[in-house]
Amino acid sequence: MWNYEKRLQYPINIQTPNAKRAQFIMSQYGGPDGEIGASMRYLSQRFTMPNRTSAAVLNDIGTEELAHLEMVSTMVHQLTRDLTMEEIENSGLGPYYIDHTVGVWPQAAGGVPFNACEFQSKGDPITDLFEDLAAEQKARSTYDNILRVVRNIPEVADPIRFLRAREVVHFQRFGEALRSIQEQLDAKNFYAFNPDFDNPCTASCAPEAK
Repeated sequence: MWNYEKRLQYPINIQTPNAKRAQFIMSQYGGPDGEIGASMRYLSQRFTMPNRTSAAVLNDIGTEELAHLEMVSTMVHQLTRDLTMEEIENSGLGPYYIDHTVGVWPQAAGGVPFNACEFQSKGDPITDLFEDLAAEQKARSTYDNILRVVRNIPEVADPIRFLRAREVVHFQRFGEALRSIQEQLDAKNFYAFNPDFDNPCTASCAPEAK
């Protein structure tokens, strides 16, 4: 259950529309390392976590990613509102405009639509948490790339810096969750596989007697 508070996690007030910047930032809405995939990944994986600590981490971060999704979509909306047709055509936003006008729709900066194959829920907590650690680093790298092209525009750069900082915190929390699971499964399990998935074959998969 969620309680929705009608305010953004970080204030956004972009006064100058810019379609090119909107296309950059849109990648963190529906791109391969974006907030839609992150929220779906963590809120799906939480069900197969073997302890309450790791499940709570996934639930908390998955919920926060929904707030980040709202932030990113707000930025895209504010950057594309009140554009002239000339600005749309000159910025390269024309193909997007044909399909969506200036509605917010999930795709990468390169125009590739979001799809659920961009995240995994494997059912093995070790596997899933390693994916989560990598996902947070990839999201942080994408925000770094966005900052390089908007760094001199505070109304855009400041919320991006906030989002980047939260990815670093998420990475740290996933590391703590992974350690708790490794200790629970086998403190000496150096290669960090889940022994629960490697039990000997039972009668259900044994060959039938002739």
